[in-house]
Amino acid sequence: MRRPALSALSALSVRRALWALCALLAAPAHAAVPTPAQVRAAWQPSEARLLDRHGVALESLRVDLHGRRADWVALADISPALGAAVLQAEDARFMEHGGVDLRAAAQAAWDNLLRQRPRGASTITMQLAGLLDPALRAAREGRSWTQKLDQALAARALEAGWSKAQILEAYLNLARYRGELQGIGAAARALFGKAPSGLDGAESAILAALLRAPGAAPTAVARRACQLAAELAWPGTCTAITWRARVALARPAPAARPATPAALRRLLGGAGSSVRTTIDAGVQRVARDALRRHVRELAGRNVGDGAAVVIDNASGELLAYVANTGASEVDGVAAPRQAGSTLKPFLYALALERRVLSAASLLDDSPVGIAQDDGAYVPQNYDRSFRGYASVRTSLASSLNVPAVRSLLLVGVERFHARLRALGLSTLVEDADFYGPALALGAGEVTLLELANAYRTLANGGRHGVPTLRLGPGAKSPSLAQVLDPAASFVVGDILADRAARSPTFGLRSDLATAYWSAVKTGTSKDMRDNWCLGYSERYTVGVWVGNFDGQPMWDVSGVSGAAPVWREVMDHLHRERPGRQPAAPPGLVRTRVAYAPAYEPARDEWFLRGTETALVEAVPAGRRAPQILYPADGSILALDPDMPDRIERVLFRAQGASGQRWRLDGTELGPASEPVAWQPRVGTHRLELVDGEGAVVSSSRFEVRGIAGPGD
Repeated sequence: MRRPALSALSALSVRRALWALCALLAAPAHAAVPTPAQVRAAWQPSEARLLDRHGVALESLRVDLHGRRADWVALADISPALGAAVLQAEDARFMEHGGVDLRAAAQAAWDNLLRQRPRGASTITMQLAGLLDPALRAAREGRSWTQKLDQALAARALEAGWSKAQILEAYLNLARYRGELQGIGAAARALFGKAPSGLDGAESAILAALLRAPGAAPTAVARRACQLAAELAWPGTCTAITWRARVALARPAPAARPATPAALRRLLGGAGSSVRTTIDAGVQRVARDALRRHVRELAGRNVGDGAAVVIDNASGELLAYVANTGASEVDGVAAPRQAGSTLKPFLYALALERRVLSAASLLDDSPVGIAQDDGAYVPQNYDRSFRGYASVRTSLASSLNVPAVRSLLLVGVERFHARLRALGLSTLVEDADFYGPALALGAGEVTLLELANAYRTLANGGRHGVPTLRLGPGAKSPSLAQVLDPAASFVVGDILADRAARSPTFGLRSDLATAYWSAVKTGTSKDMRDNWCLGYSERYTVGVWVGNFDGQPMWDVSGVSGAAPVWREVMDHLHRERPGRQPAAPPGLVRTRVAYAPAYEPARDEWFLRGTETALVEAVPAGRRAPQILYPADGSILALDPDMPDRIERVLFRAQGASGQRWRLDGTELGPASEPVAWQPRVGTHRLELVDGEGAVVSSSRFEVRGIAGPGD
């Protein structure tokens, strides 16, 4: 077969190639090139890192979307199989030439005259020069002769100042393998899910085949990988390599997962940056694992989500910020939820501070109806029972609802609302009238972070500050403002730490009863949609929430079975080496022996704000109370229970000071009012009266009974 004659243009191309080769042989390698250290220092991963307070990596988040790059990988941490495959595929004489393979260049120049498909002769060093200098990168139509000459000169300069190992390391880290994958670190993890050190022969052959044509079809990549494996005499069949190539190249790129809460993401810098936070990786891990484990245990009670925070009391630094259990993108630490009973400590602190109550004061735990524009508000205790009289200590520790509402009426809804706002509960954006008396029971929505920080205020003797995630020179020094009375804060903390006072509701043995001093409060919102546990020790405040981010109610989850076990596990970890101690009493407090008449509670030593102390608390006898209907309150709207048979459904009429009084309903007498009367409800509007022996009305209540809504109503 005759070869075609060389055209004048082809002859000119050969001459240019020969001149270029001669010039390379004569030219000194003086082109300015960066050092290996400079190249490595300029490398930036596409992700930014969050570190804990000790420098431990917490989370990586991609911030540069132009390419996917991982950390720079040292040659010693790259599988030798990959190095062998790359040299075989790209530059078999890499260890012999000085940056330009003159033999390969001459052969390529000659072959390109005789073949339709051009052949390249770029060495790994020349390719690295093109990766380092944008001016040397090929355009769509290829490199010009000037570019090729400059690339060769740069390659010689690299060989003069770099070792072969440094050149190969930089090339493997800077080369593009597939799509947005740049560098062996990102390619190995994205395509094979492993570190570069663990690549085997088949994986190395596939990666080496991608270097020449990163966008090639899987079949073409597999064919080239099979050829490389055969040239290197590696074990394994081409069928296996082809299958692995198809699987790797079909694997979708890992999606950017916003697992890091927005509060932490705001701290991130640019690509490749590392930001140290206040988080303690050990505390974060304990809180996260405890939350995940307990939420799984409660799955049968329709609990699917949770969140937790840990705050250092003195500095306000967040030691743990667990936004969710890992199965959601919702930040449960920052999401507003109904507070339940967790606001009660601040209500009683306000009542103590204003000296309208003391820890020994008796509160009436009996049914009460409070008239509102949309009917009467009738609070109930969690267990649907009433205890008659209970002290402030028992009412708060045992989380009784009716005494809390009565206390709110003493201090005023507006004043309590203003106090909560001063404590940093910014989500209570409506006016006080919007929440009404239900604010005492947590009708407003709060976030876990702000609520935990409010409890931190109690731990700090009423001094309030802003929590922080920032550590280092940019962090603000803690600045605390006195928001609560120190003496009132101490008494509230003493009550929340009193396991005997909480025993009527929670028992003596529960996750709330730690072996060291701690003050703790649980809360459950309406319809059991949110369960909270907030508490503090001398050094730390821990807040936990469990429930469902979609608002579904939980099933039979109490204060001690919901968030409390997670709170206890985290608290025990924090105090594993240093138990918490009770804080010292501030000035303005006195401790006095107090007794009750009648003996609603045993005599005890009690803390009083100076000027409120007393040795005897005596309840007003029933006979000395003004006659009054307690239930149903005037303006009440009652609804028939569709699940209760008519023959047993009853409304209990209750009154106080009713000795000698009688009940009258819609003009019909029902009998003596000295005892409650059970009435079978009837749909309609009714008037209940308390009348004396002469028939005069001394108290009245108008209420409405509504029936069960039918279809279409």
